[in-house]
Amino acid sequence: MKRILIPTDFSNNAWNAICYAVQLFKDQECEFFLLNTYTPVIPSSRFMAPMTNAVRIEDAIRESSENGLQHTVARIQKEYPNDKHSFETISSFNLLVDEVKDVVESHGIALIVTGTKGASGMEEVFMGSNTVQIIKSTKKCPILAIPQHFEFTTPSEIAFATDFYRFYSQSELQPLLNMAKSFKATIRIVHVQYKIKALSELQQFNLNMLRKYFAGVAHYVHTVSELTSVSHTLDVFSKELDIHLLAMLHYQHSYMEKMTREPIVKRTAFHTQIPLLVIPELSMDLMDNSTKQRKAEVI
Repeated sequence: MKRILIPTDFSNNAWNAICYAVQLFKDQECEFFLLNTYTPVIPSSRFMAPMTNAVRIEDAIRESSENGLQHTVARIQKEYPNDKHSFETISSFNLLVDEVKDVVESHGIALIVTGTKGASGMEEVFMGSNTVQIIKSTKKCPILAIPQHFEFTTPSEIAFATDFYRFYSQSELQPLLNMAKSFKATIRIVHVQYKIKALSELQQFNLNMLRKYFAGVAHYVHTVSELTSVSHTLDVFSKELDIHLLAMLHYQHSYMEKMTREPIVKRTAFHTQIPLLVIPELSMDLMDNSTKQRKAEVI
Protein backbone atom coordinates (compact mmCIF):
# COMPACT_ATOMS: atom_id res chain seq x y z
CA MET A 1 0.00 0.00 0.00
CA LYS A 2 1.35 3.41 -1.02
CA ARG A 3 1.70 5.88 1.86
CA ILE A 4 1.18 9.51 0.85
CA LEU A 5 1.65 12.60 3.01
CA ILE A 6 -0.43 15.71 2.26
CA PRO A 7 0.28 18.82 4.36
CA THR A 8 -2.73 21.13 4.59
CA ASP A 9 -3.43 24.59 5.96
CA PHE A 10 -7.12 24.22 4.99
CA SER A 11 -6.73 26.71 2.14
CA ASN A 12 -8.33 26.25 -1.28
CA ASN A 13 -4.88 25.56 -2.66
CA ALA A 14 -4.33 22.74 -0.16
CA TRP A 15 -7.76 21.27 -0.96
CA ASN A 16 -6.91 21.33 -4.67
CA ALA A 17 -3.75 19.31 -3.96
CA ILE A 18 -5.81 16.76 -2.02
CA CYS A 19 -8.31 16.47 -4.87
CA TYR A 20 -5.47 15.92 -7.33
CA ALA A 21 -3.89 13.20 -5.19
CA VAL A 22 -7.04 11.15 -4.58
CA GLN A 23 -7.92 11.30 -8.29
CA LEU A 24 -4.38 10.50 -9.44
CA PHE A 25 -4.27 7.36 -7.31
CA LYS A 26 -7.94 6.38 -7.53
CA ASP A 27 -7.05 2.89 -8.79
CA GLN A 28 -4.32 2.21 -6.23
CA GLU A 29 -4.54 1.20 -2.58
CA CYS A 30 -3.28 4.20 -0.63
CA GLU A 31 -3.03 5.38 2.93
CA PHE A 32 -3.16 9.17 3.04
CA PHE A 33 -1.70 11.08 5.97
CA LEU A 34 -3.21 14.55 6.28
CA LEU A 35 -0.92 16.84 8.25
CA ASN A 36 -1.66 20.21 9.83
CA THR A 37 0.91 22.00 11.96
CA TYR A 38 0.39 24.99 14.21
CA THR A 39 2.68 27.29 16.18
CA PRO A 40 0.57 29.75 18.21
CA VAL A 41 2.05 33.02 19.36
CA ILE A 42 2.68 33.14 23.09
CA PRO A 43 1.11 36.27 24.61
CA SER A 44 3.56 38.39 26.57
CA SER A 45 1.43 41.31 27.65
CA ARG A 46 2.01 42.38 31.25
CA PHE A 47 -1.77 42.82 31.59
CA MET A 48 -2.54 39.09 31.29
CA ALA A 49 -1.38 35.87 32.87
CA PRO A 50 1.08 34.60 30.23
CA MET A 51 1.06 30.87 30.99
CA THR A 52 -2.69 30.58 31.47
CA ASN A 53 -3.47 32.39 28.26
CA ALA A 54 -0.76 30.52 26.37
CA VAL A 55 -2.34 27.20 27.37
CA ARG A 56 -5.79 28.42 26.39
CA ILE A 57 -4.56 29.65 23.01
CA GLU A 58 -2.71 26.42 22.30
CA ASP A 59 -5.75 24.33 23.28
CA ALA A 60 -7.99 26.42 21.02
CA ILE A 61 -5.62 26.19 18.05
CA ARG A 62 -5.08 22.46 18.56
CA GLU A 63 -8.84 21.91 18.63
CA SER A 64 -9.24 24.00 15.48
CA SER A 65 -6.51 21.97 13.77
CA GLU A 66 -8.01 18.62 14.74
CA ASN A 67 -11.52 19.69 13.74
CA GLY A 68 -10.23 21.01 10.44
CA LEU A 69 -8.56 17.69 9.66
CA GLN A 70 -11.67 15.68 10.53
CA HIS A 71 -13.80 17.98 8.37
CA THR A 72 -11.34 17.54 5.50
CA VAL A 73 -11.46 13.74 5.73
CA ALA A 74 -15.27 13.81 5.80
CA ARG A 75 -15.31 16.05 2.73
CA ILE A 76 -12.93 13.75 0.84
CA GLN A 77 -15.00 10.67 1.63
CA LYS A 78 -18.16 12.45 0.53
CA GLU A 79 -16.80 13.89 -2.73
CA TYR A 80 -14.32 11.13 -3.63
CA PRO A 81 -15.56 7.86 -2.03
CA ASN A 82 -13.05 5.09 -2.62
CA ASP A 83 -12.71 1.78 -0.76
CA LYS A 84 -9.04 1.63 -1.75
CA HIS A 85 -8.21 4.77 0.20
CA SER A 86 -7.80 5.19 3.95
CA PHE A 87 -6.94 8.33 5.90
CA GLU A 88 -4.94 9.21 9.00
CA THR A 89 -4.76 12.70 10.46
CA ILE A 90 -1.80 14.33 12.19
CA SER A 91 -2.19 17.57 14.13
CA SER A 92 1.15 18.77 15.44
CA PHE A 93 2.51 21.68 17.44
CA ASN A 94 5.64 21.99 15.32
CA LEU A 95 7.22 23.76 12.38
CA LEU A 96 5.88 22.34 9.11
CA VAL A 97 9.20 21.38 7.54
CA ASP A 98 10.43 19.67 10.72
CA GLU A 99 7.19 17.73 11.10
CA VAL A 100 7.20 16.66 7.46
CA LYS A 101 10.69 15.21 7.87
CA ASP A 102 9.63 13.36 11.02
CA VAL A 103 6.47 11.92 9.45
CA VAL A 104 8.30 10.81 6.29
CA GLU A 105 10.83 8.96 8.44
CA SER A 106 8.46 7.45 11.00
CA HIS A 107 5.63 6.40 8.66
CA GLY A 108 7.55 5.23 5.60
CA ILE A 109 6.05 7.86 3.31
CA ALA A 110 6.51 7.18 -0.42
CA LEU A 111 5.31 10.55 -1.74
CA ILE A 112 4.50 14.05 -0.49
CA VAL A 113 1.72 15.93 -2.29
CA THR A 114 1.45 19.63 -1.54
CA GLY A 115 -0.04 22.80 -2.95
CA THR A 116 2.38 25.36 -4.33
CA LYS A 117 1.05 28.23 -2.21
CA GLY A 118 -0.38 28.65 1.25
CA ALA A 119 -3.46 30.48 2.45
CA SER A 120 -1.69 33.83 2.00
CA GLY A 121 0.09 32.87 -1.24
CA MET A 122 1.13 35.65 -3.62
CA GLU A 123 0.88 35.20 -7.36
CA GLU A 124 4.27 36.75 -8.10
CA VAL A 125 6.34 34.10 -6.31
CA PHE A 126 7.64 30.88 -7.87
CA MET A 127 5.93 28.77 -5.23
CA GLY A 128 5.14 29.13 -1.56
CA SER A 129 8.07 29.34 0.85
CA ASN A 130 6.86 26.25 2.74
CA THR A 131 6.82 24.22 -0.47
CA VAL A 132 10.32 25.34 -1.39
CA GLN A 133 11.58 24.50 2.11
CA ILE A 134 10.00 21.04 1.97
CA ILE A 135 11.66 20.42 -1.40
CA LYS A 136 15.04 21.58 -0.13
CA SER A 137 14.92 19.60 3.11
CA THR A 138 13.30 16.32 2.03
CA LYS A 139 15.83 13.68 1.02
CA LYS A 140 13.80 10.51 1.47
CA CYS A 141 10.93 10.71 -1.01
CA PRO A 142 9.61 12.67 -4.03
CA ILE A 143 7.43 15.76 -3.71
CA LEU A 144 4.52 16.42 -6.05
CA ALA A 145 3.60 20.13 -6.02
CA ILE A 146 0.17 21.04 -7.39
CA PRO A 147 -0.52 24.57 -8.72
CA GLN A 148 -3.23 26.63 -7.16
CA HIS A 149 -5.80 26.45 -9.95
CA PHE A 150 -4.77 23.29 -11.80
CA GLU A 151 -7.65 20.94 -12.56
CA PHE A 152 -6.86 17.25 -12.53
CA THR A 153 -5.75 15.74 -15.82
CA THR A 154 -4.38 12.22 -16.17
CA PRO A 155 -0.65 12.79 -16.85
CA SER A 156 -0.26 11.24 -20.29
CA GLU A 157 2.52 13.69 -21.26
CA ILE A 158 5.41 14.05 -18.78
CA ALA A 159 8.44 16.29 -19.27
CA PHE A 160 11.74 15.43 -17.58
CA ALA A 161 14.11 18.40 -17.52
CA THR A 162 17.86 17.73 -17.49
CA ASP A 163 21.11 19.16 -18.82
CA PHE A 164 22.73 15.69 -19.14
CA TYR A 165 25.69 16.74 -17.00
CA ARG A 166 24.65 14.51 -14.13
CA PHE A 167 24.57 10.72 -14.09
CA TYR A 168 21.22 9.43 -12.84
CA SER A 169 20.80 6.03 -11.24
CA GLN A 170 17.76 3.95 -12.14
CA SER A 171 16.71 4.03 -8.49
CA GLU A 172 16.56 7.84 -8.59
CA LEU A 173 14.39 7.77 -11.69
CA GLN A 174 12.08 4.99 -10.47
CA PRO A 175 9.34 7.40 -9.24
CA LEU A 176 9.22 8.93 -12.72
CA LEU A 177 9.20 5.53 -14.41
CA ASN A 178 6.45 4.29 -12.11
CA MET A 179 4.34 7.33 -12.91
CA ALA A 180 4.84 6.93 -16.67
CA LYS A 181 4.03 3.21 -16.61
CA SER A 182 0.98 3.66 -14.38
CA PHE A 183 -0.61 6.15 -16.78
CA LYS A 184 0.93 4.87 -20.04
CA ALA A 185 2.48 8.31 -20.39
CA THR A 186 5.05 9.59 -22.86
CA ILE A 187 8.21 11.04 -21.32
CA ARG A 188 9.63 14.14 -23.01
CA ILE A 189 13.29 14.54 -22.03
CA VAL A 190 13.88 18.28 -22.35
CA HIS A 191 17.35 19.82 -22.38
CA VAL A 192 17.52 23.60 -21.98
CA GLN A 193 20.67 25.14 -23.48
CA TYR A 194 21.89 28.72 -23.29
CA LYS A 195 23.41 28.20 -26.73
CA ILE A 196 22.65 25.21 -28.94
CA LYS A 197 25.76 23.06 -29.33
CA ALA A 198 26.69 19.41 -29.64
CA LEU A 199 26.58 17.31 -26.50
CA SER A 200 29.89 16.53 -24.82
CA GLU A 201 31.04 12.95 -24.40
CA LEU A 202 29.84 13.02 -20.79
CA GLN A 203 26.43 14.39 -21.74
CA GLN A 204 26.02 11.82 -24.51
CA PHE A 205 26.87 9.01 -22.11
CA ASN A 206 24.27 10.22 -19.60
CA LEU A 207 21.67 10.59 -22.36
CA ASN A 208 22.35 7.03 -23.49
CA MET A 209 21.83 5.83 -19.92
CA LEU A 210 18.51 7.68 -19.76
CA ARG A 211 17.42 6.00 -22.99
CA LYS A 212 18.34 2.65 -21.45
CA TYR A 213 16.30 3.36 -18.31
CA PHE A 214 13.32 4.62 -20.34
CA ALA A 215 13.38 1.70 -22.78
CA GLY A 216 10.09 0.39 -21.37
CA VAL A 217 8.15 3.61 -21.98
CA ALA A 218 7.60 5.92 -24.94
CA HIS A 219 10.13 8.74 -24.78
CA TYR A 220 11.57 11.53 -26.90
CA VAL A 221 14.47 13.94 -26.52
CA HIS A 222 13.98 17.70 -27.04
CA THR A 223 16.75 20.31 -26.99
CA VAL A 224 15.50 23.89 -26.66
CA SER A 225 17.21 27.26 -26.46
CA GLU A 226 16.93 29.10 -23.16
CA LEU A 227 14.67 32.14 -23.35
CA THR A 228 14.70 34.71 -20.55
CA SER A 229 15.19 32.00 -17.92
CA VAL A 230 15.04 28.25 -17.38
CA SER A 231 11.61 28.52 -15.78
CA HIS A 232 10.20 30.58 -18.66
CA THR A 233 11.67 28.18 -21.20
CA LEU A 234 10.12 25.15 -19.51
CA ASP A 235 6.82 26.97 -19.21
CA VAL A 236 6.73 27.68 -22.97
CA PHE A 237 7.81 24.12 -23.77
CA SER A 238 5.11 22.68 -21.50
CA LYS A 239 2.38 24.78 -23.09
CA GLU A 240 3.45 23.99 -26.66
CA LEU A 241 3.49 20.23 -26.07
CA ASP A 242 0.52 20.16 -23.67
CA ILE A 243 2.62 18.70 -20.86
CA HIS A 244 0.61 17.50 -17.83
CA LEU A 245 3.49 16.95 -15.40
CA LEU A 246 7.02 18.34 -15.17
CA ALA A 247 9.63 16.20 -13.39
CA MET A 248 13.09 17.19 -12.16
CA LEU A 249 15.77 15.72 -9.96
CA HIS A 250 16.83 18.05 -7.14
CA TYR A 251 20.57 18.27 -6.58
CA GLN A 252 23.28 20.94 -6.51
CA HIS A 253 23.27 22.99 -9.75
CA SER A 254 20.11 21.27 -10.99
CA TYR A 255 17.39 23.05 -12.97
CA MET A 256 15.26 22.93 -9.83
CA GLU A 257 17.91 24.75 -7.82
CA LYS A 258 18.40 27.31 -10.59
CA MET A 259 14.68 28.03 -10.74
CA THR A 260 14.35 28.64 -7.01
CA ARG A 261 17.29 31.05 -7.18
CA GLU A 262 16.22 32.99 -10.26
CA PRO A 263 15.48 36.71 -9.73
CA ILE A 264 11.78 37.27 -9.09
CA VAL A 265 11.47 39.26 -12.34
CA LYS A 266 12.50 36.20 -14.34
CA ARG A 267 10.14 33.83 -12.53
CA THR A 268 6.90 35.74 -12.96
CA ALA A 269 6.04 33.99 -16.23
CA PHE A 270 6.26 30.50 -14.77
CA HIS A 271 3.96 30.33 -11.74
CA THR A 272 4.24 26.50 -11.84
CA GLN A 273 1.22 26.18 -14.14
CA ILE A 274 1.42 22.38 -14.16
CA PRO A 275 2.16 19.83 -11.41
CA LEU A 276 5.83 19.52 -10.57
CA LEU A 277 7.39 16.21 -9.49
CA VAL A 278 10.63 16.86 -7.60
CA ILE A 279 12.76 13.76 -7.06
CA PRO A 280 15.45 13.96 -4.36
CA GLU A 281 19.02 13.00 -5.11
CA LEU A 282 19.84 9.50 -3.89
CA SER A 283 22.73 9.53 -1.43
CA MET A 284 25.73 7.36 -2.22
CA ASP A 285 25.15 5.11 0.79
CA LEU A 286 21.76 4.09 -0.65
CA MET A 287 23.14 3.11 -4.08
CA ASP A 288 24.19 -0.39 -5.02
CA ASN A 289 27.88 -1.02 -5.75
CA SER A 290 27.52 -1.11 -9.55
CA THR A 291 25.74 2.25 -9.57
CA LYS A 292 28.35 3.79 -7.27
CA GLN A 293 31.12 2.60 -9.58
CA ARG A 294 29.38 3.87 -12.70
CA LYS A 295 28.68 7.24 -11.12
CA ALA A 296 32.29 7.55 -9.99
CA GLU A 297 33.46 6.88 -13.55
CA VAL A 298 31.50 9.77 -15.02
CA ILE A 299 32.14 12.38 -12.30
